[in-house]
Amino acid sequence: MIKRIAKEETRFLRSTVLWKNRPLEECELPTDSIEGGFHLGCFEADKLVSIGTFIPEDYKNRGTGGFRLRAMATDPAYTGKGFGAELINFAMDELRSVHASYIWCNARTAAVGFYSKLGFEVISEEFEIPGIGPHYDMLNQIAEK
Repeated sequence: MIKRIAKEETRFLRSTVLWKNRPLEECELPTDSIEGGFHLGCFEADKLVSIGTFIPEDYKNRGTGGFRLRAMATDPAYTGKGFGAELINFAMDELRSVHASYIWCNARTAAVGFYSKLGFEVISEEFEIPGIGPHYDMLNQIAEK
């Protein structure tokens, strides 16, 4: 089951999966409360197993109507079972409903294959995010269903 969640609910997976067990109070992004943004959680039974934050933000030279995916994480015990893909597909439907044109993200190099399977394309050279590792920018055009 996927539903919108509060920003506070993202902190545990952000800490444990993305940010090397950073204290929970430090696992909030400056954009977490931006108007028009939202947080999604995928649940297996009552356990939150995957998260993603979606904020209105255009990518340079790609036009308006962009949304950025930030801080996507899946509990390692649940990776490879479709929960992350389910969350992205749900988000795409949400973004269609607000007439978004595209979604983009900074994808960890290790996650490029995951995003590619979901229709994202690499749109940058590889770059390093200090303290986190190598990334690519990736983008997916949101087509009407």
